[in-house]
Amino acid sequence: MLRPLLTVSAGTLSSRLLGFVRDALVAALLGAGVVADAFLLAFQLVNVTRRLLTEGALNAALVPAWLKVREHNGPVAAAAFAGRLLGSIALATLLLAILLGVFMPLLIAVLAPGFVGQPALLMATRDARLMLPYLAFAGPVAVMMGLFNAQGKVGLTAFSPLLFNVSLIVVTAALLVGHDDPTTAALILSGTVGVAGLLQLSILAVNGRGERLATPLRAGFDAAMRTFFAKAIPGMIANSGPQLLIVTGAIIASAQPAAVSWLYFANRLIELPLGIVGVAMGAVLVPELARAVRGGDDAALSEAASRGLELAIGVALPATFGLIVLAEPIVRLLFEHGAFSAADSAATAQALAVLAVGLPAQVLAKNWSAAFFAREDTHTPLVATLISVAVALAAAVLLGRLFGAAGVAAAISLGAWSNAALLLARGVQRFGVTINAPARSRLVLIVIAACAMGGLLWLAVGLLHPLTAADSTLAQAAAIGGLIAGGLIVYAAALILFGVVRPNAALRALRRPRGLRG
Repeated sequence: MLRPLLTVSAGTLSSRLLGFVRDALVAALLGAGVVADAFLLAFQLVNVTRRLLTEGALNAALVPAWLKVREHNGPVAAAAFAGRLLGSIALATLLLAILLGVFMPLLIAVLAPGFVGQPALLMATRDARLMLPYLAFAGPVAVMMGLFNAQGKVGLTAFSPLLFNVSLIVVTAALLVGHDDPTTAALILSGTVGVAGLLQLSILAVNGRGERLATPLRAGFDAAMRTFFAKAIPGMIANSGPQLLIVTGAIIASAQPAAVSWLYFANRLIELPLGIVGVAMGAVLVPELARAVRGGDDAALSEAASRGLELAIGVALPATFGLIVLAEPIVRLLFEHGAFSAADSAATAQALAVLAVGLPAQVLAKNWSAAFFAREDTHTPLVATLISVAVALAAAVLLGRLFGAAGVAAAISLGAWSNAALLLARGVQRFGVTINAPARSRLVLIVIAACAMGGLLWLAVGLLHPLTAADSTLAQAAAIGGLIAGGLIVYAAALILFGVVRPNAALRALRRPRGLRG
């Protein structure tokens, strides 16, 4: 499982790094005012769509269903099932895009009540409508990515999302050079989102042209499709819990000028480790668990669940400590350019540190949701997600009034921990603990290694940051890069010293060929 996990994680890491470049350019172009709030609220709707469909969420329902049809009825029946699914989702997302375009002003008013009666409402409505073509393309993209993942061909699906960020980077860079009007620039960027979705669909269609994975192509909502959607839609919503929490926070934050922008940019840094783990869980762990559950192989089930949890915690904990300790210098380096002020950086860094507290919970929720998805139970994660959103909304009303954007961030973290706690309690009740004893011991050592890294990083930042705060951007980047590299070296050395990671075994796992399994 290590090799495909690393492939998916590498693709997601590349996409997230390009996303930082994109967001840094957007911050420099739009700043953190009314225009930015309107654009970023509309863009959050696109991000929720991406998580619902194209970044692993649909896999949770599609992969087990496709594998079951292929196993019981053969590849021809599986291709026919995929063809009906592809046609049905393409039609559904097209109709949904048209419907949302008609009712977009009402939707924006619900999601951002602070925009009502302000110019931001009209701006956000126009931006969101221009982004809607992405929704129509995202449906077929999601199905094609799921089909490739079900066959173990994770490379193309891991790296195809890069086209989305590359397109926006090119256009934003051009606008920084040639456009002084932020409102017009926001409209051009919004239109580019739809074009980026078309590019991603095109690259998948070209590469899958000879596969005949979804033939014949047709739309229909027969009994098989209705059964699939009844399981898929709850799972898709549940898998998008982190994005729904951010949208929930934006409902309250919209009453405070620039708060939507601060939360958006802070959350973008949270999404780097979360995306690596979350997409890998959907693309790799769910198929592994589904095969073990179908085969009744308790040993394989325990091994897959154990390794998935170790990898998830192994990424989440050092990222959490790093983001808390380096929040201010990272935000200043990435976003404090052009129209993005020092005050915006301070507010964003504060929100980032608070959001990072909830990162381990979001990763745990992703991991534990996979155990339910593999058993074709999408109802339990859905209920847990909805409860967590309600908790976050109630907490944001109170904490947002007391502490502003940082209070809303705290409410989002509280919602994430409630989601993880509910999933853990239900999982223990339903199928017990599937983590083997060696993994439990390694998890303790991972926590110790991450704490050691975080402590040393905190000391290093306290010594070095005052000396480099006034330096050039390049010097600050070098200092932060050195701190991050040093922290990773300390963490890796501790894992090797504790015996959690054995370099020779890891190299053998990477070299081991992996074909289509089933």
